[in-house]
Amino acid sequence: MHMFRKGRTVRLAGLGWFTAGIVCFAGLGMASPLLAQDEVPDRPTMKAFKIAATPTLDGDVSGDAAWADMEPATGFVQTAPDNAQPASEKTEVFVGYDAETLYIGVVCHDQDPSGIVISDSRRDASLAETDSFQLVLDTYSDLQSGFLFGTNPAGIEYDGQVTRDGEVVFGSTGGFNLNWDGAWKVAARVGEEGWSAEFAIPFQTLRFPKGSPQTWGINFQRNIRDRKEFSFWAPMSRQFDLDRVSLAGRLEGVEVPRQQFLQAAPYLRAERVEGRSGSSDSEDDFDGGVDVKFGITPNMTLDLTVNTDFAEVEADVQQLNLDRFNLFFPEKRPFFLENAGTFRVGIPGQVELFFSRRIGLGPQGQEIPIRGGVRLTGKSGRTNVGLLYMLTDDTSISPENEFGVIRVSRDLGENSSIGLIATSREATGSLADDDDYGRTYGIDGRWAINPQTELNAFIAQTDTPNAVGDEHALHIGGRWNSEKHLIQGSYSEVGEGFSPEVGFLTRRNYRRPEVYFLSRLRPENRFGLQEIRPHVYYQGYWDFDGFKESSVFHAGVHWEWKNGNEFHSGFNIWDDGVKDPFEISSGVIIPAQKFSRTEVQLDAYTNLGKPVSYRLIVVAGEFFDGDRISLRPSFRFRKTEKFTGEIAWRHDNVNMPFGDFDADLGRLRLAYAFTPKLFVESLFQYNTSADQWSSNIRLGWRHTANTGLYVVYNDIEEIGRSAQENQRQLIVKYSRLIDIFSR
Repeated sequence: MHMFRKGRTVRLAGLGWFTAGIVCFAGLGMASPLLAQDEVPDRPTMKAFKIAATPTLDGDVSGDAAWADMEPATGFVQTAPDNAQPASEKTEVFVGYDAETLYIGVVCHDQDPSGIVISDSRRDASLAETDSFQLVLDTYSDLQSGFLFGTNPAGIEYDGQVTRDGEVVFGSTGGFNLNWDGAWKVAARVGEEGWSAEFAIPFQTLRFPKGSPQTWGINFQRNIRDRKEFSFWAPMSRQFDLDRVSLAGRLEGVEVPRQQFLQAAPYLRAERVEGRSGSSDSEDDFDGGVDVKFGITPNMTLDLTVNTDFAEVEADVQQLNLDRFNLFFPEKRPFFLENAGTFRVGIPGQVELFFSRRIGLGPQGQEIPIRGGVRLTGKSGRTNVGLLYMLTDDTSISPENEFGVIRVSRDLGENSSIGLIATSREATGSLADDDDYGRTYGIDGRWAINPQTELNAFIAQTDTPNAVGDEHALHIGGRWNSEKHLIQGSYSEVGEGFSPEVGFLTRRNYRRPEVYFLSRLRPENRFGLQEIRPHVYYQGYWDFDGFKESSVFHAGVHWEWKNGNEFHSGFNIWDDGVKDPFEISSGVIIPAQKFSRTEVQLDAYTNLGKPVSYRLIVVAGEFFDGDRISLRPSFRFRKTEKFTGEIAWRHDNVNMPFGDFDADLGRLRLAYAFTPKLFVESLFQYNTSADQWSSNIRLGWRHTANTGLYVVYNDIEEIGRSAQENQRQLIVKYSRLIDIFSR
């Protein structure tokens, strides 16, 4: 990996502060000891039991002798609807283990099992719209990271990784990665007592320090959907979710193995493509590759990939862009998802120093073959380490490229941290240009003053050839989040030449202040209301010459009823300073001038836990010296938990002195789950701005995590193009997770 190629001079001005940061990092790493979990007040404790007989994984906890002699965790406490009150129904949780697996058994008592809501049976479907149970494991007891697992009465697998104590930055869940899929099993059943579930989580799926026995952070959450009740074993303040691992309880006596393992996931792939690059010709391809996972130690994992393939991944949901800035599409590809939070530095969805979608995907989402790569992630004491190297192939839209990332962070006292990151992209091969490279360096930190208050910051510098303008970026922000109030504020700036070539930017060349204030009011017995959330928000962008490019002031109120219905109202004031004309729609040019506009925003939706639910968003007001009305209706339905669907449409009618246009974006999503592991899903989309119809149909038979059999059909129909020139793709892929050894 040519992170720093010999003979090439890196700009010393950009590295001066980086070197100083390393010295500072080393000093702070010695500062204060990690906050021990027994210093967190009023946290409940339970014991993990070594089991004599392996549970029969059928969801029947009460009838399984393996759980009979264990003392369960009980005493759940609500955050909604009756904050700080005991849960309305009893929940019992048992935790046991053997030499290879951690087992969780849960009995969710319910006096009226007929009221149990089961909304979906697909992996990672939302657990907020169904009766459900979730648990989080802080295996390092670092009060920042963890693994989250959950299920519902249909027995779905729901999992994710928690980083940075589940932080939320202006509505973006930057501290929780739902797209991670681990290898584990769960079974559930509904009975006369309510419903129950049994989890089997191999220690190989988890990461933890050396030594045994261990004490882990642990917490449980139960949702009773028809009452909109959320309750926790370790009591939570109502502004936090389960991923707030710093408030978890303790699990004592976990005897972990001295874990070392090797797994391989080989795959075979057959593909037929018609109409590639506008041609009527068809192409057939047969290929294969392998991913390898080596658990070097219980807390350090090496992943290797050869000829990586992501055919099983669902297509991106299209977005309508009526502005001049970049859109953000999240990463979904499995290889990049484990420990993705280790590499995250920046502002999620706005300024990200590392964004894995820059590897193996072109600017329009085109696939660029990945020859292979290697990743090392883990934790040593209080130090978190992440190394990544990837090599992509030479194609018509991109030359062969090497990508490298080095990430090191250090956990400090009181749930705080500081870290460094360096990334590199470099074109290689015989035809590569010596000046075709880009590098980024950054320092970031987080200081949690108390559970409600924290500060965060980063500073970064890029090194790219022929950069125009300053190549720096920085951010400092703070948050105070109590039960009744949330106050956030930040200041960011990005230089004109800042270009993180393995990262993501919505825009550059700006200074931006941002403030947000929200109150959570819970009236007693008023019109069935559960919560009222008045809020105000301001964000402004100025360039470095003092010219205001854009700003928005938003004031609104969210009304939430106990029956699950919600109504959101808002008023927006926008300012736009357009420096350079841009095309907002085909043939419609917004000129370079200043604009001011106001609009009203309304959003109403019914209880998402019902078999049928509706939502309507209306935005109406001024728009670039004209006016716009945007209607966004959607309709969701289900027939039992097996068949679900969604129809959504967005229609924008725009009238301006510079031209009138209509923009439509439609989406139809249908899914049928024969079992939680065997499913068929389809996504049909229509986008008039892109003049495109598209469809993505997937038949999946999952074995473990994302391995299994997938049959995928993709069809992209360009409006106005002949049928022979439109692209159609049929893919059959089979992969299998193989345990080579474990010791």
